[in-house]
Amino acid sequence: MMNTILITLLVVVGLLGLAFLGLAIQVMFKSDHKFPNMHIGGNKNMLSRGITCAQSWDKIEQKNAKKIPYEGLHLSDQ
Repeated sequence: MMNTILITLLVVVGLLGLAFLGLAIQVMFKSDHKFPNMHIGGNKNMLSRGITCAQSWDKIEQKNAKKIPYEGLHLSDQ
């Protein structure tokens, strides 16, 4: 029982190590030395169709939102 768990754990750690090594090799040998951009905002085809990321859209809307002056505001009439 213990040997099976140990072998399974070693196989999983080995596979994860190979995955990280593969990513490292890909980054080292690419011309720009960066991880691939998986963000919707970095996809030219989606941007040409008008599809944007919800997080990016929220940042833009928060920047364009009307600022409320907080001076003189009271939570109660007391």
